[in-house]
Amino acid sequence: MQPNIEPGELLKKINYPEDLRKLPEEKLLQVSEELRQFIIDIVSVYGGHFGASLGVVELTVALHYIFNTPYDELVWDVGHQAYGHKILTGRRDVFHTNRLYKGISGFPKRKESKYDSFGVGHSSTSISAALGMAIASRLKGIKDKHHIAVIGDGAMTAGMAFEAMNHAGADKANLLIILNDNCMSIDPNVGALKEYLTDITTSKWYNKFRDDLWNLLGKMGKVPQKIASKIEDGLKASILKPGMLFEALGLRYFGPIDGHNIHTLVHTLRDLKNILGPKLLHVVTVKGKGFAPAEKEQTKWHAQSSPFDKITGQSFAKKADTPQPPKYQDVFGHTLLELARMNEKIVGITPAMPSGCSMNIMMKEMPHRAFDVGICEQHAVTLSAGLATQGMIPFCNIYSTFMQRAYDQVIHDVAIQELPVIFCLDRAGVVGADGPTHHGCYDIAYFRCIPNMIISAPMNEQELRNLMYTATFNTKGAFVIRYPRGEGVMINWRTPFEKIPVGKGRVIQEGEEIAVLTIGHVGNYVVQIQPQLQENQIYIGHYDMRFVKPLDEELLHYICQKYEKIITIEDGSLMGGFGSAILEFMADNGYTNKVKRLGIPDKVIEHGTQLELHTEMGFAPEQIFETVVSFRYVEVSR
Repeated sequence: MQPNIEPGELLKKINYPEDLRKLPEEKLLQVSEELRQFIIDIVSVYGGHFGASLGVVELTVALHYIFNTPYDELVWDVGHQAYGHKILTGRRDVFHTNRLYKGISGFPKRKESKYDSFGVGHSSTSISAALGMAIASRLKGIKDKHHIAVIGDGAMTAGMAFEAMNHAGADKANLLIILNDNCMSIDPNVGALKEYLTDITTSKWYNKFRDDLWNLLGKMGKVPQKIASKIEDGLKASILKPGMLFEALGLRYFGPIDGHNIHTLVHTLRDLKNILGPKLLHVVTVKGKGFAPAEKEQTKWHAQSSPFDKITGQSFAKKADTPQPPKYQDVFGHTLLELARMNEKIVGITPAMPSGCSMNIMMKEMPHRAFDVGICEQHAVTLSAGLATQGMIPFCNIYSTFMQRAYDQVIHDVAIQELPVIFCLDRAGVVGADGPTHHGCYDIAYFRCIPNMIISAPMNEQELRNLMYTATFNTKGAFVIRYPRGEGVMINWRTPFEKIPVGKGRVIQEGEEIAVLTIGHVGNYVVQIQPQLQENQIYIGHYDMRFVKPLDEELLHYICQKYEKIITIEDGSLMGGFGSAILEFMADNGYTNKVKRLGIPDKVIEHGTQLELHTEMGFAPEQIFETVVSFRYVEVSR
């Protein structure tokens, strides 16, 4: 259903960037104001990523105004900030479906629009992708095409961005990198690069001196470009050296400039079109610009999942009348602090997600023992390995989808050396509206094949606490704990710690004929349908295996001997996952039970709520009930 939200006078006439380019430059400020208001209007009703897109409104308008998109290729890093881009590129009238099931994606996506040059969702890919496009243009003999990568200062902290800049500077391809500097990723940025950029942008003396110099040169009449460049280079080298890091990599540095001055942006981008080769424009913006609550609390307003008052920012989300179960991430955060109080060897590491994974709880009380390393998953893993060599107990919390980026380090630096690093994988399974770039589908499959790994998943909050406690006693190899996004099922979850025998499952309920084996939170779906099954006189056995590696072989022998039919359920990839592990056990031990596996199929899963996606894939509660009923009538070969 289309909302009753009207775009502004100019915005409603802009269906594509060519419409924008027909306007006189003096109208661009109004377009920017209308675009910003339209984003606020839609997100206040439907939710979505918020602050990042508000911060680049003027930059978005200027880019599409100056460059001939989609012929000129524009690559957005991560994509949180691309809402304005989507609205200006043919998706204004369907923008209200953003991140909704069967609606448009919350991120740039090649299948969705020719204006989305490259699909994104993870950080720090834009420079590499745009450089590849620029090299391809050169190889094809195309000389009039521009390639632009827009990357935030948070994403710039990742090693991949520096690898790409190092290549770009040496290759001399026609590439424009726009560094969108707002001192934020999701949480405030950390590290030496952040301090370096802050030095550049806050040196009022340097910026005034530079401006005065160029004004003086202008009054002197036409100054040869070579002489002017030498004067500027001398200024850079002798005063603050702004941008010299990028210059050393072979990129021409320009800036910093005000990212909210549309006319400065337009004039600067127009000038840069005529400068060939690799170059970097440093643009300073404010995340959440134009919406006071978002400017004030930038982390909180990175994204909004519930409707809010677009004037005050007050949430319209209804408060529950009774206590609700906590989010798994908060259980992790509070439990980590409890454990750290008990054991001084415990440290926490997260790559730029302290609020997302709730490690900020420990950081507040123990800042010297909890580390945000920036968007650097590989570094986070190897840093944890280094800590483990010295007898520390590192809890390395990385979202499942981002752990994919550190696979080599897990093998090379942790598993081969048998180091006791504890990996807590937040957002395991499908995550909802963020979609395929953020689903944690593959961690069971890609970790199960690595030696010296324990792989576990709690069915509830109490189990998460106890697995974390148990992991602190592990002295050899990695201990993986995966858990989903969202709420658990327990109100009273703060129970005394209990050590869990590694590789041992739980009997939730004994039954007849069919055994259902679950791993993780999805086991609660089976508990939920038990009364319905019993009303139909169907009595299944339910076993929470807790560990994918090592498997509880004693329990599996019992199950295979008692039940003719087995159903496995996992919120993870069917190929190589939990169900595959059960089949391998059966094959190795000569069992021929009939097995039905439910989980994530071999295809890309799009966005929607977790329940919508579980339903689509066939393991929401109702689908599990239907599977059990139909599986009763499947014949078993003898």
